[in-house]
This record gives sequence, C-alpha cells and structure tokens, in this order.
Amino acid sequence: MKNFGFGLMRLPMNGEEVDIEQVKKMTDRFLEEGFTYFDTAHPYIKGKSETAIREALVKRYPRESFLLADKLSPNSFNSEEEIRPVFNEMLEACGVEYFDYFLMHAQSSNNYQKYCDCRAYEIGAELKAEGKIKHLGFSFHDSAEFLEKILTEKPMVEFVQLQFNYVDN
Repeated sequence: MKNFGFGLMRLPMNGEEVDIEQVKKMTDRFLEEGFTYFDTAHPYIKGKSETAIREALVKRYPRESFLLADKLSPNSFNSEEEIRPVFNEMLEACGVEYFDYFLMHAQSSNNYQKYCDCRAYEIGAELKAEGKIKHLGFSFHDSAEFLEKILTEKPMVEFVQLQFNYVDN
C-alpha cells in the first residue's frame, strides 16, 4: 500500500453540487497510481463528500480494492444515544457495510471531554467488535502532551491521523 490518502474535504464543484464526473476521474487516477486510502467525514461539503465517494468509488470498484475512512465529528452528536444512528447514516451515505478506518474527528482539548462524556471511544470499540469498523483511531489537532493523554486514557485506539496538506504549506 502506498502511503498517501485521498482527502475528500475539498472536491471540485458545479455550483452547489460536487462534480461527480471529475471526482470519478480523480478516483480512477488515484487507484491507477496504486493508492487506496480515501478519507471523508460526515460534515465535509455538508454531507456531499460521503455521497460523492459512494458514486465515484463504492459503486464502481470492488469493496476490497480500497480503504475508506470516515469520522465522527463533534457537531454530529450531543449524546451517547445519537452516536449509533449517526454512524448508520454515514454507512448509508457512503454505501458501505463497514469502514476500514473510523476516527474520532479533530480531537483536541476543546472537544475531547465531549467524546468521553458520550462514550464515543467505547461505542467505537463496540462497533469494531461487531465488524462495522476495522480500525479505530482519531484525527488530532493539539499538543504532543494532549496526544499522550488521549493515548494513555484510550488504549483501544489503534492509530492517529495527523493532517498534512501540501497546498496549505
């Protein structure tokens, strides 16, 4: 596996809609070059990122030919009871039965406690045990000390995704 991901936060648009034909071309080229990791989140492009990847990738390629990551975003839930319904919406929007990678989104000292209070990590571990998630992790936006705190408190975490965008640097 090559080690770059196709981030779906910013996609080509036709007005208010994702340019699906262009995303199909981008997806095809990405796969042709040997890359397989696609990364989305429920709020990206107001939910249109997930449906775009369903159309450009999921409906066109065998499920075992790509890796799909999605994220539980802090503005997507306010209680423990809301997490599973949101997760099921995400599966449906993407058109898959499981996520290869599932992340607690944008973890920092500003929102980590909400995830703890709502048992989000524990629910993620349950979803993994049920086969709906292959790997559980989080994306991170804070200090090295805070990263160590999460890793110590949440031993069920298998990976951390750090954002790096060449366009932003």
